[in-house]
Amino acid sequence: MTGIDALLANAERYTETFRAGGLAIPPARELAVVACMDARLDLFDILGLEKGDAHLIRNAGGTVTPDVRRSLAVSQRRLHTRDIMLIHHTDCGMLTFTDDEFRAEVYEDVGLTPDYAVDSFTDLEDDVRQSALRIRADRAIPHRDRIQGFVYDVKTGRLHPVWIPPHTAGPGADEPIG
Repeated sequence: MTGIDALLANAERYTETFRAGGLAIPPARELAVVACMDARLDLFDILGLEKGDAHLIRNAGGTVTPDVRRSLAVSQRRLHTRDIMLIHHTDCGMLTFTDDEFRAEVYEDVGLTPDYAVDSFTDLEDDVRQSALRIRADRAIPHRDRIQGFVYDVKTGRLHPVWIPPHTAGPGADEPIG
């Protein structure tokens, strides 16, 4: 039996006690969480979430990429979320290399450089702030005023708040999206 086969067996057993089929599509807490894909972050346990409470959007580093912004726009415009929580964490793999190192490694291995940005970073709090500013600059996301950022400490389990500058409309706020 492969590792996936064992997971499929678990999934089949899960159906025996499954009771969440009646949950509404919009998240009950009107919350979207953007976080790293790191396997040590159990967002349900850390935040006390239940199924159906929030949209969890995860990728390497919890980076706010164009696809994350797309997901946030859909989450808010069609599924009624309002609050956005950004979570980075200590001991993150994205702190261990630079974009140039990653691109060179991939080029050496496969003869092509990636056609995507890796978005590594060196300062967790600064990257949380940058993530918030990327969201605030995206006018397709209607509710950009309720963003909070945190750094999760993988050694202690604590969430540390990150100061994010107050939201202002800024230049071009009334211009059409283009």
